[in-house]
Amino acid sequence: MPPLSALLVWWASRPPAAGAAVMATGILSMALHLTGRETLSLVVLAMACVGWVALAADFVLRLLRERRRWVAEAETPGALTAVAATTVLGSRFAALGWPDLSNALLALAALLWPVLLVLVVRHWGRRMPGAVFLCCVATEGLAVLSATMAAAETAAWLARVGLVFFWLGLALYALALTHFDPRQLAQGAGDHWISAGALAISALAGAKLLLADSARLYLWNNDDRDVLRTVTVVLLAIVLAAWLVLIVTEVVWPRFHYDVRRWSTVFPLGMTAAATLSASSAVGIPWLKDLGRALVWVAAAAWLVVALGAVLAARAEFRKSS
Repeated sequence: MPPLSALLVWWASRPPAAGAAVMATGILSMALHLTGRETLSLVVLAMACVGWVALAADFVLRLLRERRRWVAEAETPGALTAVAATTVLGSRFAALGWPDLSNALLALAALLWPVLLVLVVRHWGRRMPGAVFLCCVATEGLAVLSATMAAAETAAWLARVGLVFFWLGLALYALALTHFDPRQLAQGAGDHWISAGALAISALAGAKLLLADSARLYLWNNDDRDVLRTVTVVLLAIVLAAWLVLIVTEVVWPRFHYDVRRWSTVFPLGMTAAATLSASSAVGIPWLKDLGRALVWVAAAAWLVVALGAVLAARAEFRKSS
């Protein structure tokens, strides 16, 4: 088979969960930006954009040409990576000072979110993999981007919309937890880490909502601010504790083979770094910044390992099909 045809066949077989690669790459770009590594951040952002465009094109083509397959895939938790990846890129573009593009991505994510969320939740089973927590990740992604744009455009209504998504995301996390299969901690292929990633993006949303406030907006009174601050700190503490548990499970039940769901391991690592760095300013705990900087390089190392695994796996598939 010609190389181009082999590439197209390989790409056509990508599951919706492949969107986690864009999520992981996009949040790593944001975390690098927060540490001042702007050039490296932009390089990583470019890769995330290429991945997003390719996945978006595939999303549209399947909707138009393979409707039955599109519906079947839209009913899986991995479909919500489309929303999460879009909000992550929107937040990064906002940091670049591109509000029009960020607003367009916010609108797109907001349109996709209810459709995909309803399809996914309706098909939940009793025992689900870690991808079940993507319902929270996608919702909190909207909270993060709404709060970010509220601060950028001095739009109080966006911050209040973000607050609704913040609390809704936490409620969806609690609901997803009742469907999560704890055996995934030993058997999961990498997406079990989303259980921590969902809490990390929730902490980031809390931090962004706090940072969105200003003398011009006056979003929160003292009580509101205290609640947001407390919830953000508690979420971050739980995330760091969850890291320890997940690392222990990786040691006890090692999983060295590559799986596309390993991108769902990288995403929580990068998201925890971004949440820790943002929370440092939002809640006034300076030492969190040093911790966040260290976590960025942990996430970067994990990204490199998984990216290498993806390249080797793709090469092996090409050889089989050619």
